[in-house]
Amino acid sequence: MADGSSVSTFAKANLIVTSKTMTDDQTDRDDEWRGIVSRPLDIPTFQPLSSAVGIDAAAASSCGKARSQNTDHYLVVRFGRLQQTMLTSLVAADLPPPFEEYAYAMLVADGLDEEGGGARASRLALSTVAHLAIRYGKWNVRIAPDNIAEVVEQSELLYREVNNAMREASRAEIQLADMAASLTALYIAGADLFYMHVGHSRAYLFRNGVLIPLTTDQTLEQLRRDAHKPTLLDQAKRDLAHVVIETIGGSPSGPDVTIEHVQLWSGDRVILCTNGLTDVVSTDAIADVLAAQRRPAEECQRLVDLALAAGGPDNVTVLVADYWINQARRTTQFERQAATSPA
Repeated sequence: MADGSSVSTFAKANLIVTSKTMTDDQTDRDDEWRGIVSRPLDIPTFQPLSSAVGIDAAAASSCGKARSQNTDHYLVVRFGRLQQTMLTSLVAADLPPPFEEYAYAMLVADGLDEEGGGARASRLALSTVAHLAIRYGKWNVRIAPDNIAEVVEQSELLYREVNNAMREASRAEIQLADMAASLTALYIAGADLFYMHVGHSRAYLFRNGVLIPLTTDQTLEQLRRDAHKPTLLDQAKRDLAHVVIETIGGSPSGPDVTIEHVQLWSGDRVILCTNGLTDVVSTDAIADVLAAQRRPAEECQRLVDLALAAGGPDNVTVLVADYWINQARRTTQFERQAATSPA
């Protein structure tokens, strides 16, 4: 039989072992808890298409062979939203990277008076659009089925307001009583292209070697081709060989604005031009230039040079924009979504 001192020594040793085991268990639990609370947050990064698209745009313009001055004007505007963290207690890994998304508007205006009134008309049209965009300030940089109609309504509103501004300016100065302009515009948001058109400038989409017309001339010549389409000619404006039946500033009630919507592919090119190009350069010749895939600035100048070489009498303005999607950023987004999606 063990004496009391031996039992006491054994009990103490057992207590020490038990205490050490409990301490190790507590340490394991503490380590596990700290691992839980400190692990990276599982919040997938959201990247809408509007944050991955962009354009490379350029324009060129010339007075033409028979004009005393250039009455064309062009405008490219980038609309954007951004999110940047200014101050926080969070670590960088818990935050999204700096975020930006953009939409793009491109416009060409052709003043329909070869005197000073035409240049003022096109200038007024584009300046009014630029100011109204800030005034109304709701820029749809992401397009979804529920806001397509809103983009169309906003476009119609802008065209009406520009028409009103033109009419008011015409009434203010007797010398500007006949002031009017052709106005063609493109709006790109994500993969969506909206095109708006009044007059006889043109918009094209160049895709896979094919030049696709987006607009139809609102002229007497085109009206005769489309004999089933009635119109009133009392507000028509002459522009050299053309009688333009829909214009900005021509009618108190506003013009008949054509607004359509198509999808873009990465690598597409969009083109805006005044009739000074298309009157003297064929669509095949335009397509041949665009197929060379030079920088937009070179393509624009080449097309203007072709019009002048053909003896083009009218002002000629060309705007070319290359549309692209940053595939690397899109791929990163899809990989993150796949990694965080349940199996």
